[in-house]
Amino acid sequence: MAVIASNRDSVIVITIQTGQTPQGAPILRQRSHSNVRATATDQDVYDIAAALYGLQDHSLIGVRRDNRVDLVES
Repeated sequence: MAVIASNRDSVIVITIQTGQTPQGAPILRQRSHSNVRATATDQDVYDIAAALYGLQDHSLIGVRRDNRVDLVES
C-alpha cells in the first residue's frame, strides 16, 4: 500500500548563547516553540525568531525548523 504524507505543523528550535564557562566555552540553551503553521515560509519563520530573540540580551546562535507530518496508508 502507498503511504500518504500530509503536513501538520512545525516546531521551531532556537539556540541561544547564555554565557561562557570559566574556560571560555559557550553555554548554549535551546528553546522550542510549537504549533507553527506548515504553510509558513522558512524565511518568515526565521525572521520571526530573529525578531523575538533580538529583543533579549542573549545571542541568537541558530534557528531550526522541525516539520511534523502525518503518515497514513491509502
